[in-house]
Amino acid sequence: QVQLVESGGGLVQAGGSLRLSCTASGNIFSINVMAWYRQAPGKQRELVATITSGGRTNYADSVKGRFTISRDNARSTAYLQMNSVKPEDTAVYYCSAEAYVNSYELADYWGQGTQVTVSS
Repeated sequence: QVQLVESGGGLVQAGGSLRLSCTASGNIFSINVMAWYRQAPGKQRELVATITSGGRTNYADSVKGRFTISRDNARSTAYLQMNSVKPEDTAVYYCSAEAYVNSYELADYWGQGTQVTVSS
């Protein structure tokens, strides 16, 4: 199995910055895509950003130009640099990884989430 642990959430003022980290551990053969999702109270979980093992990235329109996803493959870690945050960025942020535990078993794994609260 693969475990994902997020860190870096907290309270930040609007216009400020925050950096989230997500580290994968366990029986990892390789990791394809890592992603960040978020879920605000009363709303559905939404995709924030994705990054492939080769570094190709994709962002939700709402965070383009403000958030940057990156990853360190050697550390099985993904990051989300959040700049110019807005109150509407307040949510629980979840990390996910599409990972192989051997050469043929591919599955999606999720972290427990980290709270980000942006004050106005």
